[in-house]
Amino acid sequence: MTATAAVVIFVVAYVLIATERVHRTAAALGGAGLLLLIHATDGRSAFFSEHSGVDWNVVFLLLGMMVIVGVLRQTGVFEYVAIWAAKRAMGRPFRLMVMLVVITACASALLDNVTTVLLIAPVTFLVCDRLALPAAPYLIAEVMASNIGGTATLVGDPPNIIIASRAGFTFNDFLVHLAPLVVVLMVVFVGLCRWLFRRSFVYDPVRAAEIMQLNEKEAIKDHRLLWQSLAVLAVVMAGFVLHPVLHYEPAVVALLGAGLLVAATRVTVEESLRDVEWATLVFFMGLFIMVGALVETGVIENLSEAAASATEGRLGLTTMVLLGASAVLSAIVDNIPYVATMSPIVSDLVQAGGADHQVLWWALALGADLGGNATAVGASANVVVLGIAERNGARISFWQFTKYGLVVTVVTVALCVPYLWLRYLT
Repeated sequence: MTATAAVVIFVVAYVLIATERVHRTAAALGGAGLLLLIHATDGRSAFFSEHSGVDWNVVFLLLGMMVIVGVLRQTGVFEYVAIWAAKRAMGRPFRLMVMLVVITACASALLDNVTTVLLIAPVTFLVCDRLALPAAPYLIAEVMASNIGGTATLVGDPPNIIIASRAGFTFNDFLVHLAPLVVVLMVVFVGLCRWLFRRSFVYDPVRAAEIMQLNEKEAIKDHRLLWQSLAVLAVVMAGFVLHPVLHYEPAVVALLGAGLLVAATRVTVEESLRDVEWATLVFFMGLFIMVGALVETGVIENLSEAAASATEGRLGLTTMVLLGASAVLSAIVDNIPYVATMSPIVSDLVQAGGADHQVLWWALALGADLGGNATAVGASANVVVLGIAERNGARISFWQFTKYGLVVTVVTVALCVPYLWLRYLT
């Protein structure tokens, strides 16, 4: 009975988020409150459980990086990069998008994809403003490139870290098994961008000529603060990459970097907190609690087990069902709690089937990571970008994102089928 009520509340809240009848933060908080009220989850599970509670690592990673980005914004470095990128693209809109999505994908392979979009979004707004281009298509393309690029490595997307921990995979394992496919997916994605966003590529020769006359070095307002910020950012990035060695969670690294930057510079606390997307952080908390309630009541586990049992032990069918189910479910719920719930089931299947069943791990990773592109709430980076866009007056609606995301997800997941089949199942 509780599980049924939890599903109903989740669906209603999701519909409110999708239709935007109420603000997504209000819908998420309302749904979380009702699920706590009916005991679908409780305070201990919602706030302290590693598998079904608020993922504080995500929340505080966002908070720390938002503070760092807020300080960086005051130096003028984003204006510098925006002018540099626009000049290299010769003011051509599609060339600019290709440049931005490739940079985003490569950065997301080494950094958390949320961190990457936090850094690239301010540049996007500035360059689009200079060229009189709509920012929304560029932001949507960048966050999708981030989710695709992050699939390639162990540290690129949080679900990959969970899978690596459970399966015992190394950083190189992800590079060998997933990076070749991700390169192909990015080439296809660039082609999709040319088609999906074709109406946004309006070239303005006057604006382009004005851009070419600018000197990007003049955009830097505070050289001392810039070097201080870049030094702290470099240390933070190194901390992210060296996570397997140092064993500091990314959230801890981000908060230490934010604290150091605020303490060591002349930036006031009020100025450093001005750019924090508080509504986005609270939305994440509510969303995690709602998904956690589905985990606590066994809804997600039952769905996953049903999909696994329906394949009757046939490896090829199991792999494809797992790929498709992971993509669908990760489009609806955040892929972090989904993978945390599904990984023990996959582990049992792999141990029972032997070495050739390792393909199930890659199917899970690809489905969960790429499925996050399907909807505006499918991945953490999506939600962050929507929050930034709204704050900067370029609001992206749930359906505006999703109509592009569904196409990208269907195409990229479909390309995974022949890859998995030819490389592991023949």
